[in-house]
Amino acid sequence: MDDYLLSNQALWDEWAEINAGSEMYDLEGFKRGRNTLKALEREEVGDVAGKRLLHLQCHFGMDTLSWAKLGAEVTGMDFSPRAVRLAQSLSRELGIPARFICSDLYALPEALDEQFDVVFTSYGVLTWLPDRPRWAQIAARYVKPGGIFYIAEFHPFAMVLNDGPVTQPELHYPYFDEGMLRFDVQGSYADTTAETVSKVSYEWNYPLGEVVSALIDAGLRVEFLHEWPFTCYQMFPFLVKGEDGLYRLPVGTPSLPLQFSLRAVKE
Repeated sequence: MDDYLLSNQALWDEWAEINAGSEMYDLEGFKRGRNTLKALEREEVGDVAGKRLLHLQCHFGMDTLSWAKLGAEVTGMDFSPRAVRLAQSLSRELGIPARFICSDLYALPEALDEQFDVVFTSYGVLTWLPDRPRWAQIAARYVKPGGIFYIAEFHPFAMVLNDGPVTQPELHYPYFDEGMLRFDVQGSYADTTAETVSKVSYEWNYPLGEVVSALIDAGLRVEFLHEWPFTCYQMFPFLVKGEDGLYRLPVGTPSLPLQFSLRAVKE
């Protein structure tokens, strides 16, 4: 792992602890039985009962274990040792069978040589990956023939918007990948008041066309690509939370894509 990814790994080790204690993640609610998967993922992935599922970049495992609650035989992977330990602890505490592997995504083939009915990943994963074609190749290798790959993710167009204290959408970042972006960090996205030793994150843009083409080039057939005018958390201060728990642009604002979902199959 290069120095930038090692720095991000240290940051995510701290974020695992912060996020597990945050209101956003509501870990105690999960322990009481809440399923953390959104209606969108559950509907678009479909029935997972009896299927083997690999969750890439699983953080501390609540979504992974939520798939297990729905009947999947689950494996989660993440590059944060602290997050993986938390996930393993949750699995034991709740009596939900699961396997968790600590690995950099690009090194996962050195630690795991299997295939799965479903390969799943979601929300905030692509921005941490400098090499999307390699990511797509690795994801595809784990899909067994007839199996599916699924991603729900923040739309790359939304990632160009200013995430500072603004009152309306404002272009700020490049859309195309122009190289690594460096950000100063205050706390985590789930708790900006938390203190961290790590103060920097390194991220990369991911144009939608590149993501789709990389998956096709890796041997997957795209079944659908959906773009959505909502997002699952308050990415920007001007978004308005609806009764369904999703966040949208204020009424009267021209519509913009905030999230996308994609499902592909290996034939």
